[in-house]
Amino acid sequence: MKLNLIIGFMLVSISVFASSDTVIVNKDPRLDAFAQKQAYVNKLSGKLTSSGKFKGYRLQVLVTRSREEALSTKTMLMQRYPDQKGYLMYQSPSFKLRFGNFSDKKSAEDFKKELSTFYKQSIYVVEDLIDYIPKEDDLNED
Repeated sequence: MKLNLIIGFMLVSISVFASSDTVIVNKDPRLDAFAQKQAYVNKLSGKLTSSGKFKGYRLQVLVTRSREEALSTKTMLMQRYPDQKGYLMYQSPSFKLRFGNFSDKKSAEDFKKELSTFYKQSIYVVEDLIDYIPKEDDLNED
């Protein structure tokens, strides 16, 4: 008897739950704005390092042992492209000249093509930590 009563109760409860399969959710519209803002922050933090620099690309235009050659090349590039920055690094025994701050590899490759029209030495796109202030568009394109 008890078994029949338990089975009957289970069948009735299953049929009651099965008949109401629509759920209406009333949510605060501020949740959508919060979700968008959190997605923006997550995308931004994915491009940042712990030191606050951005992961990006630069063009390595010169590796030489001569500091004077590196400085003259940097000066020449800075005069031709004043909107870009040049970075001179010393890693014993060589001076490395890197140029530009690019958030994505495609823009670095495009600038490399432009630069190679008059600068005939080898130019390499290298990953580096860059000085960069992101724009909203840059974070939405990935």
